[in-house]
Amino acid sequence: MRISLRCYLRSIPQCRIVTTNTPAILSRMVNIRIIDRPPHISLFNNNQISIRFCSSSSSSSSSLPSPNDNEIKDKNIDTLVQPGQDHSTQFSDEWGDIGEEITGRKLLKEEIIPLLNKFLQRPTVRQLAAENGLKPKLLIEAFSSFRKKILDSKILDPEIHILLSDILQGKGHVDDLFPSFIKHAKTIYPHIDCLDDLKKISDLRLPPNWYPEARTINRKFYFHCGPTNSGKTYSALNRFLESKSGIYCGPLKMLAVEVFQKANNAGVACDLITGEERRFSDENQSPSAHVSCTVEMSSVNQMYEVAIIDEIQMVRDPERGWAWTRALLGIAAEEIHLCGEKAALNLIIEILSTTGEVVQINEYKRLTELNVEDNALESLENVQPGDCIVCFSKRDIYNVSLKLERMGHNVATIYGTLPPATKLLQCSKYNNPNDPCNILVATDAIGMGLNLSIRRIIFYSLIKPTFNSKNEKTLDVIPVSQALQIAGRAGRYNTQYHQGYVTTYKPEDLPILKEVLASPIEDIEAAGLHPTLDQIEMFSFLLPNASLTNLLDIFVSLCQLNPYYFMCNIESIKFLAGILEHISLPLRARYVFCCAPVDNKSNFVCAMFLKYARQYSNNQPMTANWLCQTLKFPFRRPINMAELDHLLSVYDCLDLYLWLSYRFPDVFFDQESVRDIQRKLDEIILDGVLNITKLLRASGGGGGEHHKGQRMYNPQARFKQINMLLSNNDNSSTSNNNNNNTLNYKISSKIHHH
Repeated sequence: MRISLRCYLRSIPQCRIVTTNTPAILSRMVNIRIIDRPPHISLFNNNQISIRFCSSSSSSSSSLPSPNDNEIKDKNIDTLVQPGQDHSTQFSDEWGDIGEEITGRKLLKEEIIPLLNKFLQRPTVRQLAAENGLKPKLLIEAFSSFRKKILDSKILDPEIHILLSDILQGKGHVDDLFPSFIKHAKTIYPHIDCLDDLKKISDLRLPPNWYPEARTINRKFYFHCGPTNSGKTYSALNRFLESKSGIYCGPLKMLAVEVFQKANNAGVACDLITGEERRFSDENQSPSAHVSCTVEMSSVNQMYEVAIIDEIQMVRDPERGWAWTRALLGIAAEEIHLCGEKAALNLIIEILSTTGEVVQINEYKRLTELNVEDNALESLENVQPGDCIVCFSKRDIYNVSLKLERMGHNVATIYGTLPPATKLLQCSKYNNPNDPCNILVATDAIGMGLNLSIRRIIFYSLIKPTFNSKNEKTLDVIPVSQALQIAGRAGRYNTQYHQGYVTTYKPEDLPILKEVLASPIEDIEAAGLHPTLDQIEMFSFLLPNASLTNLLDIFVSLCQLNPYYFMCNIESIKFLAGILEHISLPLRARYVFCCAPVDNKSNFVCAMFLKYARQYSNNQPMTANWLCQTLKFPFRRPINMAELDHLLSVYDCLDLYLWLSYRFPDVFFDQESVRDIQRKLDEIILDGVLNITKLLRASGGGGGEHHKGQRMYNPQARFKQINMLLSNNDNSSTSNNNNNNTLNYKISSKIHHH
């Protein structure tokens, strides 16, 4: 008896003060916690905390259609977490049943069950549970776990044994069980102990406060609004070139390159910054006072005299809108020129009123006349020089191009997945009056970023297939804003096609097009926001065992937004996080990888993405030599559409390497050699596009059939395919190692050196 009691007393944890090594960003929020349980239940011990969240591999909601951000927002956090394990002290029978020794009685299940049921039914218990963060769902689950622990234990915790015995003998009240119950609940649901901190971190109601540099100056805004071909960006660029320092933020790499070239040609030293490329005007690579960049790469720490944010209406973009919001609120410039649709004006005025900043409005009219024709094209035999047929699917592009060539036309082709250089060369071919090519077949990729001399836009169809936030394919009439932007490409100031025309291919579509083009563009109601890396790191600090997918889901479920903002779609980040779930990566690196520009509809690109992450995790440098073996370089010229599309995926893999090289230069260090490989590949792709009709004929005339079955909406099935593809590549790479010396790279000696 004496030995048993001594052992029992030794097992009781003492009150401890646990000092945490908190990140600097959290140091003012929490740095000391007093707990009355062993360290393994402390929220601040990464090695001992136990909490299991729904992951993409185990959650019942993981199969697509996956919840979109609005659905997640509507969910309570209770639906996003699952109970962890109870690591409280387990009592063995080595020293006997201490509780029974102390009370002198053995407890029977028949006595305990009614008592526990009565405990759950008590209004006081439910009220206390709610005050401690246990809502009804979690209360039931926590009670079930607590009840199971008591009934399944051969030897009860002496404290609980004594409590139950006293209650059964009328010496205590059933409510006395609550302290033991809530300790158990917080052990399996540790998030309820830091819910207030999580809510503070995810409070997004005041995004202007995230940018202290911009708040220290009085910024003056100029809104240049007008339709396509109205000269609104031209006016802003003149001010950019006149300034002592400036930044241009564009939606596309091609636009950033165009401004970079214009500035340097005008004698204004200007640098280029995109996700995959850095170019300095100065030979010594010293930063210039002017920079042209894609909007995601804009700096919010550098002071400028003038800034341009192009296509400001893209604050409404469901995936990229956050980048425009960040630039709008965070760029520190004396004057900021916003260029875009008038539909964004009211929202911009409202947002800037919260920072005390005003907007001067400069409205522009179209420089050339745009006429909607009274007749549809009806037949491809009616095409004329200067026509551009806009299709919303690759299949239509392929079919139309093939039919036009059979009629004797020389056709240029542009669609979104083509490399920028190939697009520009196709544009140059079409624009050149001395080139026999005078018909363009393109997707809506022509709506932005390409200088084209188009006489007439012909909508092959008005139905545009899109993928919603659940990755479900939807078919709907093209939105008014996109229709106006595409139609506005017809007619170009100071070209042979001073007047622009627009029509449809099908007669039944023409009245619809006229109605769409005559409709006003609805005002944009909200601008996009996105969780930052710092915010996700703070979440991870408080919930160290949660996966990145769950951290994002919980963040979205808890975040608070004011009416001017919405949460951007994070499904692509979650999909990539699912691919990397079993790769050992620090959270910061994992998050950066998941923000990479990956075509998640391509299994090949996803497999290379996974391979990059695995190499990085193993700290294995990725040389151009390694990349050549992995991608099977040198590449042969494509003989059908399947091979051309594969080469486009390979190009994306090289782009991904370059993007990662600026984030992880120690591992992805062979930039110049990879650019050489990419240039070689670009030439091969261009040759394929120039002979696209030959490839279509070799593919059976339709093109695109090889894509059947490629896009799958169940992540687990996709992950399985990606891993199988990765395994095949690994086996192939192994077999090629012996033939390393026979690879004919023909790029640079640097590749051989590595």
